[in-house]
Amino acid sequence: MRTNETNNRPAGPPPRPKMALLTWAGAWAMITLILGVLGPAIATWPLPLRTLVISALMVLALTWVVIPVLTKVFASWLARPLRAADRRTRGRAPRRRPTLARA
Repeated sequence: MRTNETNNRPAGPPPRPKMALLTWAGAWAMITLILGVLGPAIATWPLPLRTLVISALMVLALTWVVIPVLTKVFASWLARPLRAADRRTRGRAPRRRPTLARA
């Protein structure tokens, strides 16, 4: 679990656009590698069989190798910046606004 360094609270998940970009980069690299290595050997296979093999290899590699490595390498970039409210309080409990009494 990631934590926010200033107040040791758990940080939220990385922003989706950043994770989407990282996933796309990993998928592109894996597809390129798989096609470069296996492309000539599987070129004569029927298209559904080729895509089955390529997608299975890509998903396995992304899940257990590529994405874990990329998230560690880009951990500081993926970390969410502090929200404005968190920067103002610097770990203190935020002040509550007075509420209007209802009659």
